Amino acid sequence: MAFGLSVLTLAYAIGHISGCHLNPAVTVGLWVSGRFDSRDVPMYLIAQVLGAVAAGGVLFLIASGPPGFDVTAGFASNGYGAHSPAAIRCWRRW
Repeated sequence: MAFGLSVLTLAYAIGHISGCHLNPAVTVGLWVSGRFDSRDVPMYLIAQVLGAVAAGGVLFLIASGPPGFDVTAGFASNGYGAHSPAAIRCWRRW
């Protein structure tokens, strides 16, 4: 839910400035519909991919702090209760 609310907040905050190009799908969709200039598409796509890689690195640094963290056990996935990647680990602490 936090990721969705973050995207919604960004859309309202910067949508009127940049068209809210948060991912390549938005950029390509605007380009296909004729609302975005073809010469700007490559740089936008490169910037979005580099931003995603940087954000993934930050998430990895934040999440790798707890002892016993395993990247292959549902890193950055959403879930609730038993479907949460940290459900068992969190309940054992209490």
